[in-house]
Amino acid sequence: MIKNAGGVFCPADEMYLPALQGFKNGGLYNVEIKKTRNPAFHRKVFSFFKFCFEHWSADKTDWKYFDEKKQFDTFRKHLTVLAGFKEVTYNLDGGLRVEAQSLSYANMEQDEFESCYKALIRAAISNIFNNTKDENVINQLYAFFW
Repeated sequence: MIKNAGGVFCPADEMYLPALQGFKNGGLYNVEIKKTRNPAFHRKVFSFFKFCFEHWSADKTDWKYFDEKKQFDTFRKHLTVLAGFKEVTYNLDGGLRVEAQSLSYANMEQDEFESCYKALIRAAISNIFNNTKDENVINQLYAFFW
């Protein structure tokens, strides 16, 4: 969410609008608000996730039946694991379980978040953009390096 003038909170991205439409105007709701570590950098990281997601194109997989938010969240977690930011545990049956490390402010300091971003870029280049020849896509990708 982004706080606008007058204290009004709005979704940071349009993909989250459908989730908010179920709430009635004037209704009273309890919410938990957490301040992000560096809002501009946080937006840049999620913009990078979105750019990678759009290039990867979930409609080419079985994920096409998920809603867009579910596709994006799953993709984001998978890329985070590929970047090496993961937690490994075991299921009750003894099988290995790998989950993406939380990128939330409470779970990751700014310096670790910056390291994670660099690792995300390397993982995306290796796993998503590795065969890209389109100069427009390459130039957009390079814009995230600065």
